[in-house]
Amino acid sequence: MWSGAWQAYRLRLKRRRLLWRALRARHALTPIADRSRAIRRGDILAFATVRNESARLGAFLDHYRRLGVAHFLFVDNDSTDGGAEHLAAQPDVSVWRSGASYRAARFGMDWINWLLMRHGAGHWCLTVDADELLVYPGHDSQPLPALTAWLDGAGVPAMAALMLDLYPRGALSRAASPHRGNSGGDSGADPSADPSADPGADPVAALGWFDAWGYDWCYLPRHRAISIRGGVRQRVFFADRPELAPHLHKTPLVRWRRSYAYLSSTHVLLPRQLNVGFDARLERPTGVLLHTKFLPEILAKSAEDRLRREHFTHAERYDDYYRDILDDPDLWSPEAQRYEGWRQLAQLGLMQGGRWAGAGSGVESGAQTGVT
Repeated sequence: MWSGAWQAYRLRLKRRRLLWRALRARHALTPIADRSRAIRRGDILAFATVRNESARLGAFLDHYRRLGVAHFLFVDNDSTDGGAEHLAAQPDVSVWRSGASYRAARFGMDWINWLLMRHGAGHWCLTVDADELLVYPGHDSQPLPALTAWLDGAGVPAMAALMLDLYPRGALSRAASPHRGNSGGDSGADPSADPSADPGADPVAALGWFDAWGYDWCYLPRHRAISIRGGVRQRVFFADRPELAPHLHKTPLVRWRRSYAYLSSTHVLLPRQLNVGFDARLERPTGVLLHTKFLPEILAKSAEDRLRREHFTHAERYDDYYRDILDDPDLWSPEAQRYEGWRQLAQLGLMQGGRWAGAGSGVESGAQTGVT
């Protein structure tokens, strides 16, 4: 009993330190286009830190606008590709710039925690990366306001999501150029074309393949979270070091309060009761974050990131990872599945409907659930 009470006390202290860091981090942010006064009660908000993501921004905004996000709040970490200017021109976007270290800001989470504290309290908030597109059971017919209304009615304060890496068939540099509005399948485009040429392009159309199996989970009692690892990055890059494979569990959608804070990216939250979304016994819906990291631009980005050393706590452990990406590998395998939509992911057990099934989501209540 005493050990549990002491651990809870230490986590409360940790949360206070995170909130204090967020308060200090606000001084590193310079407003470029602050339209936050336009935020209205009940609006669903999206938060992201970006750096040189112009190839994805159009598709990112289009996707989340369709889902029902009313306002976007971005931190731009010194982009040089025109992305910040593109965002600043959008009427439903607020942008702050920071030239400070992404790593020193806990990989941007100090900045995001401040914006969540300042603007997100009382709202359903979606915190994602520019290369993550959220899908969930019934998202094509039941947008986020319907889902969050159901979550409110069920007393559920957050929804978890599995990050699912998408990749092309063939070398990364030869991924087909994505085109606006193409929702999947072969585009027929010149595979050598630059996918960053159209900022509204659909990255899912350029990738489209994923690993359907090979995901492992373990319970983390300290934070009441379920850690998930696996997928293509573990299969290709970390087969002999699975403990270094990226974590794939996230809690991106939260009914935010000022006392909340992200501890480790969006993998872990405090207070810890927000981390239970993957516990199948609770019958809660879960989503999938389609991760579009493996566009051809990843070659140049990996070369830069390897030198900047801003993306990992122990950057030296990931030199081989960057080196392997720079070798321009083919990530495809005969077991790969082509992405077809949320129903496919639900049938594979990569997302679950839970009690949201039968509530107008279009998910059959008997669908397989859980990650295997």
